[in-house]
Amino acid sequence: CAQLLICVKLTPLLLLYNRIKASSLKLRFCTNETQATREKFVKKLQGLGFDISVDEVTAPAPAACRVLKERNLRPHLLVHNDVVPEFAEIDKANPNCVVIGDAADNFSYANLNEAFRILIGLENPVLISLGRGRYYKETDGLKLDVGAYMKALEYACDIQAEVVGKPAKMFFESALAELGVQPQQAIMIGDDIVNDVGGAQQCGMRALQVRTGKYRPGDENHPRVKPDAYVNNLAEAVDLILQQLHE
Repeated sequence: CAQLLICVKLTPLLLLYNRIKASSLKLRFCTNETQATREKFVKKLQGLGFDISVDEVTAPAPAACRVLKERNLRPHLLVHNDVVPEFAEIDKANPNCVVIGDAADNFSYANLNEAFRILIGLENPVLISLGRGRYYKETDGLKLDVGAYMKALEYACDIQAEVVGKPAKMFFESALAELGVQPQQAIMIGDDIVNDVGGAQQCGMRALQVRTGKYRPGDENHPRVKPDAYVNNLAEAVDLILQQLHE
């Protein structure tokens, strides 16, 4: 059967996107964005000329909602205000778990302590994290990411969080389920050796590492993660996949 492509966290050139869409490949955007809804992400790409819909995007918040529904969990949300709409259809009364994301300025002592009190008061506390990143860079400098606050709650409550963002296996399983394909039918393109490449491979997918974005030369000596191939840029990745598709 035809190979299928999952393209991750990159904003591809429109020409490359159209080449993929014109092929027999299915395409999905996978992002660890937890400060905005998929609608906002899609509108940004549409503004650049991409013919993309919300249904083509996998993100941590919808993946978390899927888990919440399957397990009848009612979350207390410690997330960014702009991502709250993703949880609109989830029952949040009398919470029996906590969902934490990159809440930015909402990461106050009072809000963290409220989340702690809810968890510590549960017989079987459940902490679901939309990611586990340590920090990220914005225009004004480096900022602590959700992983730092997740670890604080883990330590205080003596529990282990369930991570639904990349590189968690359940994140990629969610993307595959939404595509309706098996892991061996999918290829991941990413710039993050651990979150993109490593996460995809542990789910049984193949993965290409692009030498752009987060890539650092030292990635090629990573002790655990070995991409199926390195490519210099996204265009080279698309060329390689389409070439193999037609062989």
